[in-house]
Amino acid sequence: MAPEAVEGGPIALVADGDRILIDAEEHTIELVVEPEELERRRADWKRPEPRYTSGFLAKYAKLASGAQDGAITTP
Repeated sequence: MAPEAVEGGPIALVADGDRILIDAEEHTIELVVEPEELERRRADWKRPEPRYTSGFLAKYAKLASGAQDGAITTP
């Protein structure tokens, strides 16, 4: 699961059947869902339990930042 999803970012609110508009020329991706629906989903959202609790993947999941920050790990 992407860090943005675990943190409750927009990717966490995507549901099956949602339209996603990709504009390759403008370099944008837009979730085409009404703001009221996103707020309802956000209110119902719960942080998922970690898939990994030990080892490298657990460390990465705990320390990695989101893609908007370069997906780097912090000490």
